[in-house]
Amino acid sequence: MKTAIIHDYLNQLGGAERVVGVLHEMFPEAPIFTTIVDRETLLPELASADIRLSWMQKLPGLRRHFKKYLLFYPSAIESLDLRDFDLLISSSSAFAKSAIKGEKALHICYCYTPMRFAWDYRNYVEKESLNILFRGALPFVIARLKRWDLKTSYRPDYYIAISSAVKIRIKKIYGKDAEVIFPPVDVQKYKPQEKADNFYLIVSRLNPYKKIDLAVEAFNLLGLPLKIIGTGPFLGTLKSMARPNVTFLERRTDQEVADYYAACKALILPGVEDFGIAPLEANAAGRPVIAFKEGGAVDTIVEGINGLFFCENKVESLISSIRAFETGKYNFQPRLIHEYALRFDKEIFKQKMWKFILDKYQASSDQPIAKASGTRRPQPPGKGTRGLGAG
Repeated sequence: MKTAIIHDYLNQLGGAERVVGVLHEMFPEAPIFTTIVDRETLLPELASADIRLSWMQKLPGLRRHFKKYLLFYPSAIESLDLRDFDLLISSSSAFAKSAIKGEKALHICYCYTPMRFAWDYRNYVEKESLNILFRGALPFVIARLKRWDLKTSYRPDYYIAISSAVKIRIKKIYGKDAEVIFPPVDVQKYKPQEKADNFYLIVSRLNPYKKIDLAVEAFNLLGLPLKIIGTGPFLGTLKSMARPNVTFLERRTDQEVADYYAACKALILPGVEDFGIAPLEANAAGRPVIAFKEGGAVDTIVEGINGLFFCENKVESLISSIRAFETGKYNFQPRLIHEYALRFDKEIFKQKMWKFILDKYQASSDQPIAKASGTRRPQPPGKGTRGLGAG
């Protein structure tokens, strides 16, 4: 069975790109189709992958101005030639779910969210630094993208949601049911340590909608040490508002990030995440999370076990939870937090994805998988096979 992976764009490094890395582990021979790639930000595990690009890759100034080409992505995705593939797995938060499959192919969409900047326009763009002309035209662009997004929502045969919140969103916007399979966390690479250092931590892309400014304001008032790992368009604004107790570490290696997770007192999650990989990475390193009680955090944080919540998206609410944490009344134990994180390990993700894919392919085919593919029936990881490849 010929398999293809489709992803929106590979020009940044985040949780979605790490999912693509795990999908590539599952389907090592499957090509990865995408609109654009920035090889300087590409995950090491994707460096040797067969990445096939759209015509957008030739556009000028792409690294700096990729957002200004917003209206080009739909046609770029639709231009990908996927007619020869039996199985499409789209990894989508915007465009990949609209890839056009062959007549008899099966398309499964692993959906991080319906297009956030279209359906949550106000929260997504309100603090973006856009010039007057672009900001003025954007509502018309978004209206057009919404129409296209709805029109193409039928293209996947099945949706998988990354969290309960996204499952609800898919049903509300697309009218489609979705099964929830949590994204993979490489829990085994994190090693808990008993003693924490005297700092709190944020690991995030520095985009306005992530609400990192709320955390900076809170720590400005508390005077407690906060370290922030990540880069993005909001970095300059955050630096300008931060007091000396807030330190910006920008881009760090995976090993350095793991070391900071293990050493921090707690990870701070100030915004609404569709799922949120960083909190579970911190948990894998044995550290609790102080999270806003909405979005994916509701699926992953159990108060008093692996973290605690603040319930209002306000500085005062976050400060109150940090002060409660500082009292020491929560007896968080690194070993138990690590063990809790194991239920989100990437091997669990692989097993659930294999079961979903094989069940849906079998249901959509008149013949057993082995006969349809011309190979022996694929088995989940750990059963002595590399799985479904490109041919």
